[in-house]
Amino acid sequence: MTPAQLRRARAALETFAVETPSWGFADTGTRFGKFFQDAAAIDLGDKLADAGHVHALTGCCPTVAVHVLWDFKPGEDPKAVARLARKHGVKIGAINPNLFQDQCYKWGSFGNADAAVRTHALQHCIDSIAIGKAVNSEYLSLWFADGTNYPGQESIRDRKQRFEAALRECHRRLGPKQTMLVEYKPFEPAFYATDIADWGMALLLAKKAGPRAKVLVDTGHHYNAQNIEQIVAWLLDEDMLGGFHFNDRRYADDDLTLGSIDPYQVFRIFHEIHFFAADRGRLPKIAYMIDQCHNEKPKIEATIQTVVMAQELYAKAALVDHAALRRAQAKNNVVDAELILKNAFFTDVSPALAAWRKANKLPADPLAEHRRTGYAKTAAADRKRRRKELGLTQGGSFA
Repeated sequence: MTPAQLRRARAALETFAVETPSWGFADTGTRFGKFFQDAAAIDLGDKLADAGHVHALTGCCPTVAVHVLWDFKPGEDPKAVARLARKHGVKIGAINPNLFQDQCYKWGSFGNADAAVRTHALQHCIDSIAIGKAVNSEYLSLWFADGTNYPGQESIRDRKQRFEAALRECHRRLGPKQTMLVEYKPFEPAFYATDIADWGMALLLAKKAGPRAKVLVDTGHHYNAQNIEQIVAWLLDEDMLGGFHFNDRRYADDDLTLGSIDPYQVFRIFHEIHFFAADRGRLPKIAYMIDQCHNEKPKIEATIQTVVMAQELYAKAALVDHAALRRAQAKNNVVDAELILKNAFFTDVSPALAAWRKANKLPADPLAEHRRTGYAKTAAADRKRRRKELGLTQGGSFA
Protein backbone atom coordinates (compact mmCIF):
# COMPACT_ATOMS: atom_id res chain seq x y z
CA MET A 1 0.00 0.00 0.00
CA THR A 2 1.11 3.55 -0.66
CA PRO A 3 1.03 6.02 2.25
CA ALA A 4 -2.01 7.71 0.67
CA GLN A 5 -3.83 4.39 0.38
CA LEU A 6 -2.98 3.55 3.96
CA ARG A 7 -4.53 6.82 5.12
CA ARG A 8 -7.68 6.30 3.05
CA ALA A 9 -8.19 2.76 4.27
CA ARG A 10 -7.66 3.72 7.90
CA ALA A 11 -10.05 6.64 7.58
CA ALA A 12 -12.69 4.27 6.17
CA LEU A 13 -12.21 1.83 9.05
CA GLU A 14 -12.75 4.64 11.55
CA THR A 15 -16.27 5.22 10.20
CA PHE A 16 -17.33 1.57 9.82
CA ALA A 17 -19.40 -0.35 12.39
CA VAL A 18 -21.30 -3.64 12.05
CA GLU A 19 -24.20 -4.78 14.22
CA THR A 20 -24.25 -8.40 15.35
CA PRO A 21 -27.54 -10.33 15.69
CA SER A 22 -28.56 -11.86 19.01
CA TRP A 23 -30.01 -14.89 17.20
CA GLY A 24 -26.66 -15.56 15.51
CA PHE A 25 -25.21 -16.76 18.81
CA ALA A 26 -27.99 -19.25 19.65
CA ASP A 27 -28.85 -22.76 18.50
CA THR A 28 -30.63 -22.75 15.17
CA GLY A 29 -31.58 -25.24 12.50
CA THR A 30 -32.96 -25.88 9.06
CA ARG A 31 -36.50 -26.82 8.07
CA PHE A 32 -35.37 -30.44 8.48
CA GLY A 33 -34.05 -30.24 12.00
CA LYS A 34 -32.23 -28.30 14.67
CA PHE A 35 -28.53 -28.74 15.27
CA PHE A 36 -26.82 -28.00 18.55
CA GLN A 37 -23.51 -26.58 19.69
CA ASP A 38 -22.32 -26.81 23.27
CA ALA A 39 -21.14 -23.19 23.30
CA ALA A 40 -24.35 -21.77 21.80
CA ALA A 41 -26.14 -19.12 23.85
CA ILE A 42 -29.06 -20.27 26.01
CA ASP A 43 -30.55 -16.89 26.87
CA LEU A 44 -30.16 -13.20 26.17
CA GLY A 45 -27.44 -12.85 28.79
CA ASP A 46 -25.34 -15.38 26.90
CA LYS A 47 -26.04 -13.69 23.59
CA LEU A 48 -24.99 -10.29 24.89
CA ALA A 49 -21.88 -11.77 26.50
CA ASP A 50 -20.91 -13.34 23.17
CA ALA A 51 -21.62 -10.10 21.31
CA GLY A 52 -19.54 -8.16 23.82
CA HIS A 53 -16.69 -10.63 23.33
CA VAL A 54 -16.83 -10.13 19.54
CA HIS A 55 -16.83 -6.35 19.97
CA ALA A 56 -13.87 -6.50 22.34
CA LEU A 57 -11.92 -8.45 19.72
CA THR A 58 -12.93 -6.51 16.61
CA GLY A 59 -13.64 -3.02 17.94
CA CYS A 60 -16.40 -2.36 15.40
CA CYS A 61 -19.51 -4.17 16.71
CA PRO A 62 -20.89 -1.83 19.39
CA THR A 63 -24.57 -2.78 18.97
CA VAL A 64 -26.65 -5.96 18.97
CA ALA A 65 -29.87 -6.49 17.01
CA VAL A 66 -32.60 -8.19 19.05
CA HIS A 67 -35.73 -10.15 18.21
CA VAL A 68 -38.60 -9.13 20.46
CA LEU A 69 -40.22 -12.56 20.72
CA TRP A 70 -36.95 -14.34 21.40
CA ASP A 71 -35.14 -11.79 23.55
CA PHE A 72 -37.72 -10.02 25.74
CA LYS A 73 -39.77 -11.82 28.36
CA PRO A 74 -43.42 -10.77 28.75
CA GLY A 75 -43.62 -7.80 31.11
CA GLU A 76 -39.86 -7.35 31.22
CA ASP A 77 -38.52 -3.81 31.57
CA PRO A 78 -36.64 -3.05 28.33
CA LYS A 79 -34.33 -0.75 30.23
CA ALA A 80 -33.13 -3.74 32.24
CA VAL A 81 -32.14 -5.38 28.94
CA ALA A 82 -30.31 -2.20 27.93
CA ARG A 83 -28.44 -2.25 31.25
CA LEU A 84 -27.50 -5.89 30.71
CA ALA A 85 -26.13 -5.01 27.28
CA ARG A 86 -24.02 -2.20 28.74
CA LYS A 87 -22.66 -4.63 31.32
CA HIS A 88 -21.24 -6.65 28.43
CA GLY A 89 -19.84 -3.60 26.63
CA VAL A 90 -22.49 -3.25 23.90
CA LYS A 91 -25.80 -1.48 23.26
CA ILE A 92 -29.14 -2.68 21.96
CA GLY A 93 -29.43 -2.00 18.24
CA ALA A 94 -32.21 -2.73 15.77
CA ILE A 95 -35.51 -3.99 17.16
CA ASN A 96 -36.96 -6.89 15.16
CA PRO A 97 -40.65 -7.72 15.66
CA ASN A 98 -41.61 -11.33 15.00
CA LEU A 99 -44.44 -11.46 12.46
CA PHE A 100 -44.10 -15.04 11.27
CA GLN A 101 -43.90 -17.49 14.16
CA ASP A 102 -47.32 -17.30 15.83
CA GLN A 103 -49.99 -19.72 14.61
CA CYS A 104 -52.26 -16.83 13.70
CA TYR A 105 -49.82 -15.86 10.94
CA LYS A 106 -50.48 -18.96 8.82
CA TRP A 107 -52.13 -16.74 6.19
CA GLY A 108 -49.91 -13.73 6.83
CA SER A 109 -49.58 -10.80 9.19
CA PHE A 110 -50.06 -7.35 7.65
CA GLY A 111 -51.31 -9.00 4.47
CA ASN A 112 -53.81 -11.25 6.23
CA ALA A 113 -57.46 -10.96 5.17
CA ASP A 114 -58.49 -11.27 8.83
CA ALA A 115 -58.60 -7.80 10.36
CA ALA A 116 -58.11 -9.25 13.85
CA VAL A 117 -54.81 -10.81 12.82
CA ARG A 118 -53.66 -7.59 11.20
CA THR A 119 -54.52 -5.74 14.40
CA HIS A 120 -52.57 -8.30 16.44
CA ALA A 121 -49.53 -7.89 14.18
CA LEU A 122 -49.76 -4.11 14.26
CA GLN A 123 -49.97 -4.06 18.05
CA HIS A 124 -46.84 -6.21 18.24
CA CYS A 125 -45.05 -3.65 16.05
CA ILE A 126 -46.32 -0.78 18.19
CA ASP A 127 -45.06 -2.61 21.28
CA SER A 128 -41.72 -3.13 19.52
CA ILE A 129 -41.50 0.59 18.73
CA ALA A 130 -42.07 1.32 22.43
CA ILE A 131 -39.26 -1.08 23.34
CA GLY A 132 -37.02 0.73 20.86
CA LYS A 133 -37.80 4.07 22.46
CA ALA A 134 -37.05 2.66 25.92
CA VAL A 135 -33.63 1.30 24.90
CA ASN A 136 -32.74 4.22 22.58
CA SER A 137 -32.73 2.07 19.47
CA GLU A 138 -32.69 3.92 16.16
CA TYR A 139 -34.16 1.16 14.00
CA LEU A 140 -37.32 -0.89 13.71
CA SER A 141 -36.41 -3.69 11.30
CA LEU A 142 -39.34 -5.33 9.53
CA TRP A 143 -39.30 -8.60 7.59
CA PHE A 144 -42.48 -10.39 6.59
CA ALA A 145 -43.06 -14.01 5.62
CA ASP A 146 -46.38 -13.00 4.05
CA GLY A 147 -47.39 -14.29 0.66
CA THR A 148 -49.33 -16.94 -1.23
CA ASN A 149 -48.40 -20.26 -2.78
CA TYR A 150 -51.07 -20.74 -5.44
CA PRO A 151 -52.48 -18.65 -8.28
CA GLY A 152 -55.84 -17.20 -7.37
CA GLN A 153 -55.34 -17.90 -3.67
CA GLU A 154 -55.91 -14.23 -2.77
CA SER A 155 -56.08 -10.81 -4.32
CA ILE A 156 -52.52 -9.53 -4.74
CA ARG A 157 -53.78 -5.93 -4.80
CA ASP A 158 -55.80 -6.36 -1.61
CA ARG A 159 -52.75 -7.68 0.21
CA LYS A 160 -50.66 -4.77 -1.07
CA GLN A 161 -53.21 -2.26 0.21
CA ARG A 162 -53.33 -3.92 3.63
CA PHE A 163 -49.56 -3.59 3.88
CA GLU A 164 -49.72 0.08 2.92
CA ALA A 165 -52.22 0.82 5.66
CA ALA A 166 -50.37 -1.11 8.38
CA LEU A 167 -46.96 0.33 7.52
CA ARG A 168 -48.36 3.87 7.53
CA GLU A 169 -49.68 3.25 11.05
CA CYS A 170 -46.33 1.84 12.17
CA HIS A 171 -44.58 4.91 10.80
CA ARG A 172 -47.03 7.19 12.59
CA ARG A 173 -46.04 5.62 15.91
CA LEU A 174 -42.28 6.05 15.42
CA GLY A 175 -40.36 8.34 17.73
CA PRO A 176 -38.50 11.31 16.19
CA LYS A 177 -35.17 9.47 16.26
CA GLN A 178 -36.45 6.14 14.93
CA THR A 179 -36.24 4.81 11.39
CA MET A 180 -38.34 1.98 9.99
CA LEU A 181 -36.52 -0.47 7.72
CA VAL A 182 -38.59 -2.48 5.22
CA GLU A 183 -36.93 -5.69 4.08
CA TYR A 184 -37.76 -7.76 1.01
CA LYS A 185 -37.28 -11.37 -0.06
CA PRO A 186 -38.14 -12.99 -3.40
CA PHE A 187 -39.38 -16.28 -1.96
CA GLU A 188 -39.57 -18.54 1.11
CA PRO A 189 -41.81 -19.38 2.79
CA ALA A 190 -44.19 -18.06 0.11
CA PHE A 191 -43.33 -19.32 -3.36
CA TYR A 192 -46.02 -17.99 -5.71
CA ALA A 193 -46.30 -14.34 -4.64
CA THR A 194 -44.31 -13.02 -1.69
CA ASP A 195 -45.96 -9.78 -0.59
CA ILE A 196 -42.68 -7.80 -0.48
CA ALA A 197 -40.66 -9.70 -3.05
CA ASP A 198 -38.13 -7.15 -4.28
CA TRP A 199 -36.54 -3.77 -3.69
CA GLY A 200 -39.08 -1.93 -5.83
CA MET A 201 -41.98 -3.18 -3.73
CA ALA A 202 -40.12 -2.30 -0.53
CA LEU A 203 -39.28 1.14 -1.94
CA LEU A 204 -42.89 1.93 -2.84
CA LEU A 205 -44.19 0.72 0.51
CA ALA A 206 -41.54 2.68 2.42
CA LYS A 207 -42.29 5.89 0.50
CA LYS A 208 -46.00 5.53 1.15
CA ALA A 209 -45.35 4.82 4.83
CA GLY A 210 -43.54 8.10 5.48
CA PRO A 211 -40.21 9.97 5.40
CA ARG A 212 -38.53 7.88 8.11
CA ALA A 213 -39.09 4.58 6.31
CA LYS A 214 -36.20 3.18 4.26
CA VAL A 215 -35.34 -0.05 2.46
CA LEU A 216 -33.23 -2.80 4.04
CA VAL A 217 -31.10 -4.88 1.65
CA ASP A 218 -30.30 -8.43 2.76
CA THR A 219 -27.44 -9.60 0.55
CA GLY A 220 -28.86 -13.14 0.58
CA HIS A 221 -32.36 -12.12 -0.51
CA HIS A 222 -31.81 -12.05 -4.26
CA TYR A 223 -31.82 -14.36 -7.24
CA ASN A 224 -28.36 -15.32 -8.47
CA ALA A 225 -28.60 -13.19 -11.59
CA GLN A 226 -29.54 -9.99 -9.77
CA ASN A 227 -27.10 -7.09 -9.69
CA ILE A 228 -27.23 -6.07 -6.03
CA GLU A 229 -24.87 -3.13 -6.38
CA GLN A 230 -27.17 -1.63 -9.02
CA ILE A 231 -30.04 -1.87 -6.54
CA VAL A 232 -27.84 -0.22 -3.92
CA ALA A 233 -26.89 2.60 -6.31
CA TRP A 234 -30.56 3.31 -7.15
CA LEU A 235 -31.59 3.31 -3.50
CA LEU A 236 -28.71 5.62 -2.62
CA ASP A 237 -29.71 8.04 -5.37
CA GLU A 238 -33.27 8.05 -4.06
CA ASP A 239 -32.10 8.49 -0.43
CA MET A 240 -33.94 5.28 0.41
CA LEU A 241 -31.14 2.91 1.46
CA GLY A 242 -31.57 2.39 5.18
CA GLY A 243 -29.50 -0.65 5.99
CA PHE A 244 -28.01 -4.02 5.15
CA HIS A 245 -28.25 -7.54 6.46
CA PHE A 246 -24.89 -9.10 5.64
CA ASN A 247 -24.45 -12.72 4.61
CA ASP A 248 -23.42 -14.60 1.50
CA ARG A 249 -25.23 -17.13 -0.65
CA ARG A 250 -24.67 -19.76 -3.30
CA TYR A 251 -28.37 -19.97 -4.14
CA ALA A 252 -30.63 -17.70 -2.09
CA ASP A 253 -30.95 -17.15 1.66
CA ASP A 254 -28.06 -19.46 2.54
CA ASP A 255 -26.88 -17.36 5.53
CA LEU A 256 -23.21 -18.02 4.75
CA THR A 257 -20.38 -15.96 6.20
CA LEU A 258 -19.82 -12.74 4.27
CA GLY A 259 -17.48 -13.10 1.30
CA SER A 260 -17.29 -16.89 1.54
CA ILE A 261 -18.79 -17.23 -1.95
CA ASP A 262 -18.34 -13.89 -3.73
CA PRO A 263 -16.20 -11.28 -1.95
CA TYR A 264 -15.98 -9.21 -5.14
CA GLN A 265 -19.74 -8.66 -5.07
CA VAL A 266 -19.56 -7.28 -1.53
CA PHE A 267 -16.65 -5.08 -2.61
CA ARG A 268 -18.74 -3.74 -5.52
CA ILE A 269 -21.59 -2.94 -3.12
CA PHE A 270 -19.22 -1.01 -0.85
CA HIS A 271 -17.74 0.72 -3.89
CA GLU A 272 -21.14 2.15 -4.80
CA ILE A 273 -21.43 3.55 -1.28
CA HIS A 274 -17.96 5.13 -1.37
CA PHE A 275 -18.59 6.43 -4.91
CA PHE A 276 -21.83 8.05 -3.74
CA ALA A 277 -19.98 9.61 -0.79
CA ALA A 278 -17.28 10.99 -3.09
CA ASP A 279 -19.89 12.61 -5.33
CA ARG A 280 -22.04 13.98 -2.50
CA GLY A 281 -19.26 14.92 -0.10
CA ARG A 282 -20.70 12.83 2.74
CA LEU A 283 -21.13 9.24 3.76
CA PRO A 284 -24.76 8.09 3.71
CA LYS A 285 -26.30 7.01 7.00
CA ILE A 286 -26.61 3.23 6.68
CA ALA A 287 -27.18 0.57 9.32
CA TYR A 288 -24.73 -2.26 8.62
CA MET A 289 -26.02 -5.43 10.28
CA ILE A 290 -25.28 -9.15 10.15
CA ASP A 291 -28.08 -11.68 9.66
CA GLN A 292 -26.70 -15.20 9.85
CA CYS A 293 -27.56 -18.43 11.66
CA HIS A 294 -24.81 -21.03 11.56
CA ASN A 295 -25.36 -24.74 12.07
CA GLU A 296 -21.90 -25.96 11.05
CA LYS A 297 -19.44 -23.19 11.91
CA PRO A 298 -18.98 -22.19 15.55
CA LYS A 299 -21.21 -19.17 16.15
CA ILE A 300 -18.61 -16.71 17.40
CA GLU A 301 -15.95 -17.75 14.90
CA ALA A 302 -18.38 -17.29 12.01
CA THR A 303 -19.36 -13.86 13.31
CA ILE A 304 -15.72 -12.79 13.62
CA GLN A 305 -15.05 -14.05 10.09
CA THR A 306 -17.89 -11.94 8.71
CA VAL A 307 -16.90 -8.82 10.64
CA VAL A 308 -13.24 -9.02 9.60
CA MET A 309 -14.19 -9.67 5.97
CA ALA A 310 -16.59 -6.72 6.00
CA GLN A 311 -13.85 -4.46 7.35
CA GLU A 312 -11.39 -5.67 4.73
CA LEU A 313 -13.75 -5.22 1.78
CA TYR A 314 -14.97 -1.84 3.02
CA ALA A 315 -11.35 -0.66 3.28
CA LYS A 316 -10.53 -2.01 -0.20
CA ALA A 317 -13.53 -0.20 -1.71
CA ALA A 318 -12.29 3.06 -0.17
CA LEU A 319 -9.16 2.81 -2.32
CA VAL A 320 -10.95 3.22 -5.67
CA ASP A 321 -9.59 6.30 -7.46
CA HIS A 322 -12.88 8.08 -8.16
CA ALA A 323 -11.36 10.87 -10.23
CA ALA A 324 -9.62 8.38 -12.50
CA LEU A 325 -12.79 6.31 -12.67
CA ARG A 326 -14.82 9.35 -13.76
CA ARG A 327 -12.27 10.13 -16.48
CA ALA A 328 -12.37 6.57 -17.79
CA GLN A 329 -16.15 6.56 -17.73
CA ALA A 330 -16.33 9.87 -19.60
CA LYS A 331 -14.21 8.38 -22.43
CA ASN A 332 -16.09 5.05 -22.44
CA ASN A 333 -12.76 3.45 -21.54
CA VAL A 334 -14.25 0.18 -20.35
CA VAL A 335 -10.97 -1.64 -19.74
CA ASP A 336 -9.43 1.05 -17.55
CA ALA A 337 -12.67 1.61 -15.63
CA GLU A 338 -12.86 -2.07 -14.77
CA LEU A 339 -9.17 -2.22 -13.86
CA ILE A 340 -9.53 0.72 -11.48
CA LEU A 341 -12.03 -1.33 -9.47
CA LYS A 342 -10.00 -4.54 -9.69
CA ASN A 343 -6.76 -2.85 -8.67
CA ALA A 344 -8.45 -1.65 -5.49
CA PHE A 345 -10.01 -5.06 -4.87
CA PHE A 346 -6.66 -6.85 -5.17
CA THR A 347 -4.79 -4.36 -2.99
CA ASP A 348 -3.54 -5.89 0.26
CA VAL A 349 -5.12 -3.79 3.01
CA SER A 350 -3.69 -5.83 5.88
CA PRO A 351 -1.22 -3.03 6.78
CA ALA A 352 -4.15 -0.63 7.24
CA LEU A 353 -6.09 -3.15 9.32
CA ALA A 354 -3.01 -3.85 11.44
CA ALA A 355 -2.36 -0.15 12.01
CA TRP A 356 -6.01 0.54 12.84
CA ARG A 357 -6.15 -2.35 15.32
CA LYS A 358 -2.90 -1.31 16.96
CA ALA A 359 -4.10 2.28 17.30
CA ASN A 360 -7.33 1.03 18.91
CA LYS A 361 -5.50 -1.44 21.20
CA LEU A 362 -7.14 -4.45 19.55
CA PRO A 363 -5.72 -7.89 18.82
CA ALA A 364 -3.84 -8.14 15.53
CA ASP A 365 -5.83 -11.28 14.62
CA PRO A 366 -9.31 -11.33 16.23
CA LEU A 367 -10.05 -14.96 15.34
CA ALA A 368 -6.72 -16.22 16.64
CA GLU A 369 -7.15 -14.19 19.82
CA HIS A 370 -10.64 -15.62 20.33
CA ARG A 371 -9.21 -19.14 20.14
CA ARG A 372 -6.32 -18.22 22.41
CA THR A 373 -8.64 -16.93 25.14
CA GLY A 374 -10.46 -20.25 25.44
CA TYR A 375 -13.77 -18.35 25.59
CA ALA A 376 -15.66 -20.98 23.59
CA LYS A 377 -14.40 -23.85 25.73
CA THR A 378 -15.35 -22.06 28.95
CA ALA A 379 -18.75 -21.08 27.56
CA ALA A 380 -19.42 -24.65 26.39
CA ALA A 381 -18.66 -26.12 29.81
CA ASP A 382 -20.82 -23.54 31.60
CA ARG A 383 -23.73 -23.82 29.19
CA LYS A 384 -23.75 -27.63 29.15
CA ARG A 385 -24.04 -27.57 32.94
CA ARG A 386 -26.80 -24.97 32.88
CA ARG A 387 -28.78 -26.85 30.22
CA LYS A 388 -28.71 -29.90 32.43
CA GLU A 389 -29.83 -27.90 35.47
CA LEU A 390 -32.61 -26.27 33.45
CA GLY A 391 -33.81 -29.58 32.10
CA LEU A 392 -32.97 -28.68 28.52
CA THR A 393 -31.97 -31.97 26.92
CA GLN A 394 -30.44 -30.19 23.96
CA GLY A 395 -30.12 -26.54 23.09
CA GLY A 396 -32.47 -23.75 23.98
CA SER A 397 -35.02 -21.84 21.97
CA PHE A 398 -34.67 -21.23 18.23
CA ALA A 399 -32.73 -18.07 18.94
